[in-house]
Order: sequence, then structure tokens, then C-alpha cells
Amino acid sequence: MSNFIVQFPLKVELYQRDILNKRFEIGRKIYNSLVTVTQKRYKEMIKTKLYRSVKEELKLIYQSKDKANLKRKPELYKQLNKLYKQYRLGEYSFQSDVKRMQHHFKDNIDSFTAQKIATCLWKSYDKLLFGNGKSVHYKRYGTFNTLEGKSNSTGIRFKDNTLIWNGLNVPVLIDYNNPYEFQSLEHEVSYCRVVRKFVKTKYKFYLQIVFKGITPVKPKRALGSGNVGIDIGTQTIAYSSETNVKIYELADKIQNIENLKYILLKKLDRSRRACNPNNYNIDGTIKRGIKLAWIKSKRYIKIQNRLKEVYRKQADIRKLQHEILANEILTQGDNFYVETMNFVGLQKRSNQTTVNEKGRCNKKKRFGKSLANKSPSMLLSIIDRKLKYHGKQLIKIDTWSVKASQYNHFDETCKKKKLSNRWNNFDGIKVQRDMYSAFLIMNVNPDLKSINKEQCDKTFNKFLILHNKEVDRLSGNKNLSSIAI
Repeated sequence: MSNFIVQFPLKVELYQRDILNKRFEIGRKIYNSLVTVTQKRYKEMIKTKLYRSVKEELKLIYQSKDKANLKRKPELYKQLNKLYKQYRLGEYSFQSDVKRMQHHFKDNIDSFTAQKIATCLWKSYDKLLFGNGKSVHYKRYGTFNTLEGKSNSTGIRFKDNTLIWNGLNVPVLIDYNNPYEFQSLEHEVSYCRVVRKFVKTKYKFYLQIVFKGITPVKPKRALGSGNVGIDIGTQTIAYSSETNVKIYELADKIQNIENLKYILLKKLDRSRRACNPNNYNIDGTIKRGIKLAWIKSKRYIKIQNRLKEVYRKQADIRKLQHEILANEILTQGDNFYVETMNFVGLQKRSNQTTVNEKGRCNKKKRFGKSLANKSPSMLLSIIDRKLKYHGKQLIKIDTWSVKASQYNHFDETCKKKKLSNRWNNFDGIKVQRDMYSAFLIMNVNPDLKSINKEQCDKTFNKFLILHNKEVDRLSGNKNLSSIAI
């Protein structure tokens, strides 16, 4: 069954704020205690000869890709699962462990909430054991900001416009003039989640209600009709539909925040060095191999809180701009095509050492900072989430087969271009590279592996008119170098 989430602010009294902060801190300590218990078992397991031999054999199977050896995989995974059960590394085992811890704090943390804390930790182990996770971390002070229940019948509950939780009765602020919130409340409540956010100089509290069913769709959020091609980069997005062609810089309002972040981080570093001179070596590096005690001045804490606010604003502005842009894109059609992008790979530093014309080594940095600031993956997730409300989803094409950035539909050839080459020249017809890629993606065949040339020929003249209109709109503006207009 599908669910959706609506967030409401809480009207918290001063004494209630203290109780909620106390409960979040108790939740953090339960989580960290559970990490300690489970890490002991995990470290004992990875020391065993059986675990190491099974993992080594699986590694060799994946490297060789020999079909004869592939038959061994199910048996090896069965052995691993037996080890996980033996060392009690599973979600239900974690929930059993947390039960004893929760008993000491039952006046503040109910059993369902404690079980959800265990489930939260299991998600980290799930990535560690079955995904690409490297380690499980403790939660630092002030970083544990979510507590949730499992149902609306006990523990954290929403009833009569009030949050009810272990003796706390906190009014929930609901805007009945907002049709979305009003229609949401007509659905059955699955479970509730209390969230705190550090805003300016203090924490603010919110109730996130998980409702059963499909989210109410606003009338102005209806889908358009036709195919839409989306070409997304590290800092820009271009889309092409039957009625519109656009290219935008992603989250263009957050760049000025990046400069402020740099200034505040430098201030923090100077303050930290002034208050803790014994923690640094003569060359200015931090001492390693010994436990260090760090002194934070009042000025340091003020700057730290200011930096927290900058990060929060940056995240909120980015998400707001992505939501607005997603709504615009959804009005352009009802079939949305996009290339599969490996954003994790683009974040990593280059392995190859290259030398420029001056004989100096080029930087190995790639697109990590751009992806962190612009978050293109988040935009695609938002579009996909909104499409699911209409029973649809993003259609991902085969990037390696389609080669939208290299393809020329006039002569059906593929020509590799440099990243700095932002324009295509087709016998005097100049077309911006990203917008043309979006146009090609829009006209992909049903197999999602090739471009429909006939459809491209039929719609290219209309695309060119819309393309030139977008170029005129951007001309004279201060655009990114990757847009090249």
C-alpha cells in the first residue's frame, strides 16, 4: 500500500521543548549503545575463518565471471545468512536488544519508538552487509533529530489535532484553508514521526504524519500530454517537449551561500586554533594517535550555530527550487525520458594523473562540489515521486546505446565531443548541445536503446524555433559557462 507524508508545525511550550530535547538525547544514547553491542558481534563474526573464506570466494567469482563458479553463489550466500543469524545481525535481533535498554527509559521512550531506533540502525548494517556501506557510525550530539512510532494506536499518536506521547499533549498547527492539508487529514493515519530542526538559534519541532493512500493532487499539478526528454548534468538541466524547450541552472539561488560558508569555516578554524594550541603540531596539522580535548569558546559556538543555519537555508532553498522546477516539467507531458546517470562515480576523484601543456599535473577533482551544491539526483527523485502520484514513473534510457550527446540525427553518426564543446554545428545550423540532447532523448524508440530518426526529422523544425526562442531569453544574462549562451 502506498503512503504519503505531510509535515505540520507543533505549538510547543517551554517545558515541552525541554522534555522533547531530553527524549531526542535519550534516543541518541540508545542508538549509540546499540551500536556498541552490535559492533562487538560484527567484529567477532568478520574474524572467523568461515566468513573470510566465503567473502574471498565470492570476490573471486565476481572477478572471474565464470559460469561454472556462478553456481556456487547461492550456497555461499546461505552460509553468510547462517553466520548473520548466529551472530544475531538482523533487524528483529536488534529490536530484541533494544528492549532491555528501553526499559530504563520507559517514562520517555515507548517500546515502538525504541524498535524504530533499532530499525534505523539496521538500515546502516543493511548497507554494510549487502550494499556499498563501509562502516557504522555513532551519532554525535545534536545529530539525532528524528523519532517515530510504528502505528497510531500507541506511542507517538495524532488524535484530535494533538500530538500525544507518554504524557505529552502538544497542539498541532493545521491550516484548514490549505486544501492539501485538509484533504490529507481525511486519510487514515499509518504512523507519526517527531522531527526537530535547528532554526536560527533554537530548535523547532514538527510532526510528520504518514497517511495511507495516494497523496491529494492539486488541480494545477495535472500532467500535460506527449513525450518529454530530460538531459541532466552536474549543474544544469535541459528539457524538450512538443511545446517547450528550456535549459536552467539548477538551484541558482544558493551560490551566494557558498561564499558565506567559506568565510564562516575559516573563522571557525582560526578560533579553534587559538583556543587549542596544544592540539596542533608545529607545521599546523592536528596531532594524531592521542585523544584530544577540544575547547569551544562562546564565539566559536555562535559561529557554529550560524553555519548550521547557513546549511539549513541552503538545503531548504535547494529543495524548494527543485520542487518548483519539477512542477513546471510535469506540465510539459506525460511520458518523461531521462538518461541513466552515475552521480556517485562523478563525485569520485580521478584515478589518472594527467599533465597539461605547461608541464603541471592537472587536478584530480571532478564534480563533487557541484553535485553537492546542485543535487541533480534529488531533482530526478522529486520528479519520479510526483509521477508516481499519477501512476507513472521516469523512463530511463540506455545511455551507452543511445549516446545522445554524440548522435547526429541528420546523418545518423556518432561523434565524440570534448566537454568544453557546448554547441553542435549541422551545416550552418547551430544548436546548443544540452537542448539538442534533450530533443533526441524525447524521440527515443520504445526499446530505449536507439533514436527514432523519422520522428526527429518530423519535429526538428519546431524544436529549432523553440530552441532559438530559449537562446534569445538567455542572451545577455549571466549564465553558467556550461550553458555557453
